Amino acid sequence: MAAITASMVAELRAKTDAPMMECKKALSEAEGDMVKAEELLRVKLGSKASKAAARVTAEGVVSSFIDGQSGALLEVNCETDFVTKNDSFLALTQAAAQLAALHKPADIEALGALPYTQDGFGPTLEDVRKGLIGKIGENMSFRRFKLFNGGSALTSYLHGTRIGVVVEYTGDEGAARDVAMHVAAMKPVSLTSADVPAELIERERSVATAKAAESGKPADIAAKMIEGAVQKYLKEVSLFDQPFVKNDKQTVAQMLQAVKTTVNSFTMYVVGEGIERKVDDFAAEVAAQVAAAKQST
Repeated sequence: MAAITASMVAELRAKTDAPMMECKKALSEAEGDMVKAEELLRVKLGSKASKAAARVTAEGVVSSFIDGQSGALLEVNCETDFVTKNDSFLALTQAAAQLAALHKPADIEALGALPYTQDGFGPTLEDVRKGLIGKIGENMSFRRFKLFNGGSALTSYLHGTRIGVVVEYTGDEGAARDVAMHVAAMKPVSLTSADVPAELIERERSVATAKAAESGKPADIAAKMIEGAVQKYLKEVSLFDQPFVKNDKQTVAQMLQAVKTTVNSFTMYVVGEGIERKVDDFAAEVAAQVAAAKQST
Protein backbone atom coordinates (compact mmCIF):
# COMPACT_ATOMS: atom_id res chain seq x y z
CA MET A 1 0.00 0.00 0.00
CA ALA A 2 1.29 3.47 -0.91
CA ALA A 3 2.52 5.62 1.96
CA ILE A 4 0.24 8.59 2.58
CA THR A 5 2.40 11.60 3.48
CA ALA A 6 1.37 14.83 5.17
CA SER A 7 2.18 16.74 1.99
CA MET A 8 -0.24 14.55 -0.02
CA VAL A 9 -2.98 15.20 2.51
CA ALA A 10 -2.25 18.93 2.43
CA GLU A 11 -2.37 18.98 -1.37
CA LEU A 12 -5.74 17.19 -1.48
CA ARG A 13 -7.14 19.48 1.21
CA ALA A 14 -6.00 22.54 -0.76
CA LYS A 15 -7.75 21.21 -3.85
CA THR A 16 -11.04 20.25 -2.19
CA ASP A 17 -11.43 22.13 1.13
CA ALA A 18 -12.39 18.78 2.66
CA PRO A 19 -11.52 18.03 6.32
CA MET A 20 -7.98 16.78 6.90
CA MET A 21 -9.01 13.34 8.18
CA GLU A 22 -11.41 12.86 5.25
CA CYS A 23 -8.56 13.65 2.86
CA LYS A 24 -6.34 11.10 4.56
CA LYS A 25 -9.06 8.42 4.44
CA ALA A 26 -9.73 9.10 0.76
CA LEU A 27 -6.02 8.89 -0.11
CA SER A 28 -5.71 5.64 1.82
CA GLU A 29 -8.71 4.16 0.03
CA ALA A 30 -7.35 5.36 -3.32
CA GLU A 31 -3.89 3.97 -2.49
CA GLY A 32 -2.30 7.36 -3.01
CA ASP A 33 -3.98 8.16 -6.33
CA MET A 34 -4.77 11.90 -6.08
CA VAL A 35 -7.40 11.96 -8.85
CA LYS A 36 -9.22 8.92 -7.49
CA ALA A 37 -9.11 10.35 -3.96
CA GLU A 38 -10.70 13.56 -5.19
CA GLU A 39 -13.49 11.60 -6.84
CA LEU A 40 -14.09 9.65 -3.62
CA LEU A 41 -14.42 12.92 -1.72
CA ARG A 42 -16.88 14.24 -4.28
CA VAL A 43 -19.02 11.15 -3.78
CA LYS A 44 -18.92 11.52 -0.02
CA LEU A 45 -19.00 15.30 0.38
CA GLY A 46 -20.67 16.53 -2.80
CA SER A 47 -19.69 19.54 -4.90
CA LYS A 48 -17.57 20.99 -2.09
CA ALA A 49 -14.81 18.71 -3.28
CA SER A 50 -14.95 19.81 -6.92
CA LYS A 51 -12.85 22.96 -6.61
CA ALA A 52 -9.65 21.64 -8.15
CA ALA A 53 -10.29 23.24 -11.53
CA ALA A 54 -10.45 26.67 -9.96
CA ARG A 55 -7.15 26.20 -8.16
CA VAL A 56 -3.94 27.15 -9.91
CA THR A 57 -0.51 27.01 -8.36
CA ALA A 58 2.13 28.27 -10.82
CA GLU A 59 2.68 32.00 -11.29
CA GLY A 60 2.80 33.91 -14.54
CA VAL A 61 0.88 36.05 -17.01
CA VAL A 62 -1.55 35.49 -19.87
CA SER A 63 -1.35 38.02 -22.71
CA SER A 64 -3.10 38.42 -26.05
CA PHE A 65 -2.66 40.31 -29.30
CA ILE A 66 -5.19 40.75 -32.11
CA ASP A 67 -4.53 42.25 -35.54
CA GLY A 68 -7.66 42.03 -37.68
CA GLN A 69 -8.54 38.36 -38.07
CA SER A 70 -5.17 37.17 -36.78
CA GLY A 71 -4.28 36.88 -33.13
CA ALA A 72 -2.53 34.96 -30.37
CA LEU A 73 -3.13 33.99 -26.77
CA LEU A 74 0.01 33.22 -24.78
CA GLU A 75 1.04 32.14 -21.27
CA VAL A 76 4.43 32.93 -19.75
CA ASN A 77 5.33 31.39 -16.38
CA CYS A 78 7.59 32.60 -13.60
CA GLU A 79 8.39 31.55 -10.05
CA THR A 80 6.67 34.19 -7.89
CA ASP A 81 3.80 36.64 -8.08
CA PHE A 82 6.29 39.46 -7.48
CA VAL A 83 7.73 39.05 -10.99
CA THR A 84 4.28 39.25 -12.63
CA LYS A 85 4.26 42.94 -11.69
CA ASN A 86 7.72 43.63 -13.13
CA ASP A 87 7.56 46.03 -16.12
CA SER A 88 10.30 44.20 -18.05
CA PHE A 89 8.57 40.85 -17.60
CA LEU A 90 5.22 42.31 -18.69
CA ALA A 91 6.85 43.92 -21.74
CA LEU A 92 8.32 40.54 -22.68
CA THR A 93 4.98 38.76 -22.42
CA GLN A 94 3.15 41.34 -24.54
CA ALA A 95 5.91 41.35 -27.15
CA ALA A 96 5.81 37.55 -27.32
CA ALA A 97 2.05 37.56 -27.96
CA GLN A 98 2.44 40.16 -30.70
CA LEU A 99 5.32 38.30 -32.36
CA ALA A 100 3.35 35.06 -32.26
CA ALA A 101 0.30 36.67 -33.88
CA LEU A 102 2.29 38.38 -36.62
CA HIS A 103 4.82 35.65 -37.46
CA LYS A 104 2.81 32.48 -36.65
CA PRO A 105 5.67 30.31 -35.28
CA ALA A 106 5.17 26.57 -35.29
CA ASP A 107 6.11 26.01 -31.65
CA ILE A 108 7.78 27.51 -28.56
CA GLU A 109 11.26 27.00 -30.01
CA ALA A 110 10.32 28.85 -33.19
CA LEU A 111 8.73 31.62 -31.12
CA GLY A 112 11.96 32.07 -29.16
CA ALA A 113 13.97 32.36 -32.39
CA LEU A 114 12.02 35.42 -33.60
CA PRO A 115 13.97 38.74 -33.73
CA TYR A 116 13.44 40.93 -30.65
CA THR A 117 15.50 43.23 -28.44
CA GLN A 118 14.65 44.62 -25.00
CA ASP A 119 16.54 45.95 -21.97
CA GLY A 120 19.80 45.65 -23.86
CA PHE A 121 19.25 41.95 -24.62
CA GLY A 122 18.75 40.26 -27.99
CA PRO A 123 18.81 39.65 -30.87
CA THR A 124 16.03 37.06 -30.36
CA LEU A 125 13.10 36.66 -28.01
CA GLU A 126 14.85 33.71 -26.38
CA ASP A 127 17.97 35.82 -25.78
CA VAL A 128 15.82 38.47 -24.08
CA ARG A 129 14.20 35.81 -21.91
CA LYS A 130 17.59 34.50 -20.80
CA GLY A 131 18.86 38.03 -20.21
CA LEU A 132 15.88 38.92 -18.01
CA ILE A 133 16.39 35.75 -15.98
CA GLY A 134 19.82 37.06 -15.04
CA LYS A 135 18.59 40.61 -14.51
CA ILE A 136 15.51 39.78 -12.42
CA GLY A 137 17.00 36.72 -10.73
CA GLU A 138 14.07 34.39 -11.35
CA ASN A 139 13.37 31.69 -13.90
CA MET A 140 10.70 32.33 -16.51
CA SER A 141 9.50 30.37 -19.53
CA PHE A 142 7.14 30.57 -22.48
CA ARG A 143 4.67 27.80 -21.68
CA ARG A 144 2.10 27.75 -24.47
CA PHE A 145 0.36 29.82 -27.12
CA LYS A 146 -2.50 29.48 -29.57
CA LEU A 147 -2.72 31.22 -32.94
CA PHE A 148 -5.95 32.42 -34.56
CA ASN A 149 -6.23 32.91 -38.31
CA GLY A 150 -9.46 31.20 -39.25
CA GLY A 151 -11.15 34.05 -41.05
CA SER A 152 -13.52 34.95 -38.20
CA ALA A 153 -13.52 38.22 -36.29
CA LEU A 154 -11.65 38.07 -32.98
CA THR A 155 -12.08 39.68 -29.59
CA SER A 156 -10.36 39.08 -26.28
CA TYR A 157 -10.78 39.63 -22.57
CA LEU A 158 -8.09 39.55 -19.91
CA HIS A 159 -9.13 39.22 -16.28
CA GLY A 160 -6.14 40.89 -14.70
CA THR A 161 -3.15 38.96 -15.98
CA ARG A 162 -4.15 35.48 -14.80
CA ILE A 163 -7.06 34.60 -17.11
CA GLY A 164 -7.20 35.27 -20.84
CA VAL A 165 -9.95 34.46 -23.35
CA VAL A 166 -10.11 34.84 -27.12
CA VAL A 167 -13.44 34.43 -28.93
CA GLU A 168 -13.89 33.82 -32.66
CA TYR A 169 -17.23 35.22 -33.84
CA THR A 170 -19.38 36.80 -36.53
CA GLY A 171 -21.74 39.63 -35.68
CA ASP A 172 -21.67 42.14 -32.84
CA GLU A 173 -18.27 42.71 -31.23
CA GLY A 174 -19.76 43.95 -27.95
CA ALA A 175 -21.77 40.77 -27.53
CA ALA A 176 -18.74 38.64 -28.40
CA ARG A 177 -16.62 40.44 -25.83
CA ASP A 178 -19.37 39.92 -23.26
CA VAL A 179 -19.10 36.22 -24.06
CA ALA A 180 -15.35 36.37 -23.50
CA MET A 181 -15.97 37.94 -20.08
CA HIS A 182 -18.59 35.28 -19.38
CA VAL A 183 -16.13 32.51 -20.25
CA ALA A 184 -13.53 33.97 -17.87
CA ALA A 185 -16.11 34.02 -15.07
CA MET A 186 -17.97 30.73 -15.65
CA LYS A 187 -15.22 28.63 -17.26
CA PRO A 188 -17.24 26.42 -19.64
CA VAL A 189 -15.40 23.49 -21.18
CA SER A 190 -17.12 23.53 -24.60
CA LEU A 191 -19.56 25.45 -26.80
CA THR A 192 -22.34 22.84 -26.56
CA SER A 193 -23.08 19.74 -24.52
CA ALA A 194 -22.30 17.63 -27.60
CA ASP A 195 -18.73 18.97 -27.52
CA VAL A 196 -17.95 18.05 -23.90
CA PRO A 197 -15.03 15.57 -23.90
CA ALA A 198 -16.12 11.98 -23.34
CA GLU A 199 -13.63 11.47 -20.49
CA LEU A 200 -15.20 14.33 -18.52
CA ILE A 201 -18.68 12.90 -19.03
CA GLU A 202 -17.56 9.45 -17.92
CA ARG A 203 -15.89 10.88 -14.84
CA GLU A 204 -19.10 12.69 -13.91
CA ARG A 205 -21.14 9.57 -14.59
CA SER A 206 -18.84 7.55 -12.33
CA VAL A 207 -19.35 10.01 -9.47
CA ALA A 208 -23.13 10.05 -10.03
CA THR A 209 -23.23 6.26 -10.12
CA ALA A 210 -21.41 6.00 -6.80
CA LYS A 211 -23.76 8.56 -5.22
CA ALA A 212 -26.80 6.69 -6.53
CA ALA A 213 -25.45 3.42 -5.12
CA GLU A 214 -25.01 5.02 -1.70
CA SER A 215 -28.60 6.33 -1.78
CA GLY A 216 -30.02 2.81 -1.69
CA LYS A 217 -32.73 3.71 -4.22
CA PRO A 218 -34.24 1.06 -6.54
CA ALA A 219 -32.35 0.45 -9.78
CA ASP A 220 -34.82 2.33 -12.00
CA ILE A 221 -34.77 5.41 -9.79
CA ALA A 222 -30.99 5.22 -9.44
CA ALA A 223 -30.67 5.16 -13.24
CA LYS A 224 -32.78 8.32 -13.50
CA MET A 225 -30.68 9.97 -10.78
CA ILE A 226 -27.50 9.19 -12.70
CA GLU A 227 -28.82 10.46 -16.02
CA GLY A 228 -30.24 13.58 -14.36
CA ALA A 229 -26.89 14.35 -12.76
CA VAL A 230 -25.05 13.92 -16.08
CA GLN A 231 -27.50 16.17 -17.95
CA LYS A 232 -27.21 18.81 -15.22
CA TYR A 233 -23.42 18.67 -15.52
CA LEU A 234 -23.56 19.06 -19.31
CA LYS A 235 -25.67 22.22 -19.01
CA GLU A 236 -23.36 23.63 -16.34
CA VAL A 237 -20.20 23.28 -18.47
CA SER A 238 -21.59 24.06 -21.95
CA LEU A 239 -21.22 27.73 -22.91
CA PHE A 240 -24.46 28.07 -24.86
CA ASP A 241 -26.52 26.43 -22.08
CA GLN A 242 -25.10 28.53 -19.24
CA PRO A 243 -27.16 31.44 -17.84
CA PHE A 244 -25.59 34.64 -19.19
CA VAL A 245 -23.65 36.41 -16.42
CA LYS A 246 -25.11 39.82 -17.28
CA ASN A 247 -28.68 38.53 -17.39
CA ASP A 248 -29.33 35.12 -15.85
CA LYS A 249 -32.90 35.13 -17.22
CA GLN A 250 -31.48 34.05 -20.57
CA THR A 251 -28.83 31.61 -21.69
CA VAL A 252 -25.74 32.65 -23.62
CA ALA A 253 -27.29 31.11 -26.74
CA GLN A 254 -30.46 33.19 -26.31
CA MET A 255 -28.45 36.38 -25.78
CA LEU A 256 -26.43 35.77 -28.94
CA GLN A 257 -29.53 34.95 -30.98
CA ALA A 258 -31.17 38.20 -29.88
CA VAL A 259 -28.26 40.26 -31.27
CA LYS A 260 -27.72 38.08 -34.35
CA THR A 261 -24.22 37.03 -33.33
CA THR A 262 -22.52 33.65 -33.69
CA VAL A 263 -19.64 32.44 -31.53
CA ASN A 264 -17.59 29.90 -33.47
CA SER A 265 -15.06 29.04 -30.74
CA PHE A 266 -13.43 30.22 -27.56
CA THR A 267 -10.05 29.59 -25.99
CA MET A 268 -9.30 30.25 -22.33
CA TYR A 269 -5.91 30.17 -20.61
CA VAL A 270 -5.68 30.22 -16.81
CA VAL A 271 -2.20 30.81 -15.42
CA GLY A 272 -0.70 27.60 -14.09
CA GLU A 273 -3.60 25.42 -15.18
CA GLY A 274 -2.48 21.80 -15.05
CA ILE A 275 0.87 22.60 -13.44
CA GLU A 276 1.60 20.94 -10.13
CA ARG A 277 3.67 22.91 -7.67
CA LYS A 278 5.55 21.00 -5.01
CA VAL A 279 3.77 21.10 -1.66
CA ASP A 280 6.42 21.31 1.01
CA ASP A 281 6.10 19.14 4.12
CA PHE A 282 7.15 21.83 6.58
CA ALA A 283 7.20 19.55 9.61
CA ALA A 284 9.39 17.01 7.84
CA GLU A 285 11.70 19.78 6.62
CA VAL A 286 12.17 21.13 10.15
CA ALA A 287 12.77 17.63 11.52
CA ALA A 288 15.40 17.01 8.86
CA GLN A 289 17.17 20.26 9.70
CA VAL A 290 17.17 19.42 13.43
CA ALA A 291 18.56 15.95 12.72
CA ALA A 292 21.28 17.41 10.48
CA ALA A 293 22.20 19.92 13.19
CA LYS A 294 22.53 17.15 15.79
CA GLN A 295 24.79 15.13 13.51
CA SER A 296 27.10 18.07 12.97
CA THR A 297 27.63 18.70 16.71
